[in-house]
Amino acid sequence: MMNTIILNNETDTERLANALAKINPTGSLWLSGDLGAGKTTFTRYLLRALGHTGAVKSPTYTLVEPYNINGKPVYHADLYRLNDPEELDFIGFFEYFDESNSLVVIEWASRAESILPKPDITINITRQADESRAVQIVGIELELS
Repeated sequence: MMNTIILNNETDTERLANALAKINPTGSLWLSGDLGAGKTTFTRYLLRALGHTGAVKSPTYTLVEPYNINGKPVYHADLYRLNDPEELDFIGFFEYFDESNSLVVIEWASRAESILPKPDITINITRQADESRAVQIVGIELELS
């Protein structure tokens, strides 16, 4: 199942993140799209919709930012700067998937696709000529309400 949603502005992005948070996703969520497509912005809204109240830092340099949101372990990973997929083993990355109720949000998962568990949900964000975003979602049905 795949549906495409057009996000015309950040309010639409926030509404989509809220819709996803309502189903309390677990497992692996891959976010793909070019630089500047809005992956981190979407993740920021998703973490807030799940109940996170603090700052949301981009994990571009740290690879992973961990959160505990109302007892739910959430990991935001950005693999853009990953040199070798084996690095993930060294930092204990695969243990995140074993935690009960955990959600692992991965930007640039394609950099380690060969060793990552398959995604439960994939969200591909494409910036359009008019600056809107076309979002394709695989794995669940979501719509803006």
